[in-house]
Order: sequence, then structure tokens, then C-alpha cells
Amino acid sequence: MAEAKDKAVVEYSTDSGSMVKLSPAIIRRYLVQGGGAVSDQEVMMFLMLCKQQRLDPFLREAYLIKYGQGDSPATLVTGKEVFTKRAERHEAFRGMHAGVVVCQANGELEHRAGSLVLEGEDLVGGWAKVWKANRDVPYENSVTFGEYVGRKKDGTVNSQWKNKPATMIRKVALVQTLREAFPETFSGMYDADEMSHVESDALDASPVTIDDEPRDVTPEGEPASKPAQPKAAEDAEVTDSLISAAVQTGAALAKGVDAEIMDAARGKAEIAKTVARMADVSDETDEGGLF
Repeated sequence: MAEAKDKAVVEYSTDSGSMVKLSPAIIRRYLVQGGGAVSDQEVMMFLMLCKQQRLDPFLREAYLIKYGQGDSPATLVTGKEVFTKRAERHEAFRGMHAGVVVCQANGELEHRAGSLVLEGEDLVGGWAKVWKANRDVPYENSVTFGEYVGRKKDGTVNSQWKNKPATMIRKVALVQTLREAFPETFSGMYDADEMSHVESDALDASPVTIDDEPRDVTPEGEPASKPAQPKAAEDAEVTDSLISAAVQTGAALAKGVDAEIMDAARGKAEIAKTVARMADVSDETDEGGLF
């Protein structure tokens, strides 16, 4: 049962029109970064996010990141270019402007376009504006540098924020403003630079190529899969397990994930649709491998 559930494939169309096939086994084998052990709930949440937002994780439009073996939850973040590309394609998008906030010697704050900060100047934040059709004023947002600066476990600033602080804080301000302006487009999507414990430069941005042949993904030290069950019983057990995992996802990953995405994961209609799709393809995956 566990092996059948792990190999069950969900297929959907991405924002660009290409088709993506995902399963828990594929996610665990190819798409987890950080070296940590992800839970079933975290894998399911990542699958649901990719499907609902039509993201292609093989082109690094989404990342599932887990550090260490502790109880800290996994982090789900979106690729660097997804926000700007989707905003540019939106029919209501009318432009954006972003920059940094510098504190002058006299205490005045300068909202400067771009990310130019001279040596000795005090960088204190970032700002952004996004224009949208049928709205008289732009969406506008400012963020504080100290709130988002990325740090290592020992509390020191990580290399990316140390070397490119102005670029980083400007990007955080822009992403937040785009999400506010287009909530239906960017719901549940966060950039890695918004997560202070994630060093986005360390993420592998190269496209993912998967093997044609399935591999045994049973964790080391655990018994092999159960003997084959009658098909009807196996499908019912898989369905019950997937529903249970999806319902638990919202509580397990409450931090850092929009309530809107958690509601979607809990929704009976969405769960039923996903489970039905997995059940439809389970015969194919059992007989022919991952695809």
C-alpha cells in the first residue's frame, strides 16, 4: 500500500501549458533540497501547491526545502522569476517600481530607485509600487532590512545578504507588493529571500531530469513493501491514507503557508479530485513505472 501511494502520479498543466507528472516518490527522490527528511504531510503540501498554482518544480519554479532531521517544518518557496513573469502576463498589470530605503546622516529617509547603496551609507529597508488596471493609486509597500536579513544558525549574516544586501531587500519588497496586488495569482507563493533561514544562492537552479526506471524508495532499515493486495482493497487503503495526509497538512505546516492554501488542502472537493486522479493512474504506475 505504501509503495502504491508513493508512486501514484498526479498530472496537470503548468502556467506555460506544459504537462507535469508528480508523485510522492518523484518529489522525495528528485525535488527535496537541504538534506532533511520530509514527512508525508510536507510532500503532500508541496504537491498540492504545485498543482493548484500550476508550477513546474522540474524547471525550479518551486522548491521543497528541509534542513536537518529535527521537528522544524519544511519550507515551500517559489523560483526567482515566477513572480515577475506571471505579473507581466497578467492582463491587469500596469507596471512596477522598486528600490531601497537609505537613512541619511541627518536622519532623513531616502526612497531610492534601484539597489545602489554607496559604502558607508545606512541601508534600512526596501520599497516597491505596483500599478494595476482600474485602480487610481498603486499598491505600495516598504519593508525593514533587519526583519528579513538572512542569518546562519550562529546568528551571523549569510553570504548572500552580506554581499548583496540592497538587491535582496529590494526583491523582498517587490515580491510582497506583487502578492498584495494579485492575491489570486500569488496566493501561497513565497520567495526564498523572504525566508531568513534559506540561502537562495545555495539552491540548485538547474532543471531536473528524472530516470525512466523507478527505484526502490523504501527508507534504509525499514521492511520492504507489503505483499500485493487485491486491487479494490489497495485502492481504498491508498485513498484513506491520502485523505488523512492532506487533512493533516494544514496543521503540520501552519507556519509560513497562507491560510488559503491550507483551506484548499483541507477542502473535500480538492482532496477528492486529487485522490480520484491518483486512483485512476495507479494501475499505470504499478505496471509501467513512474510514467
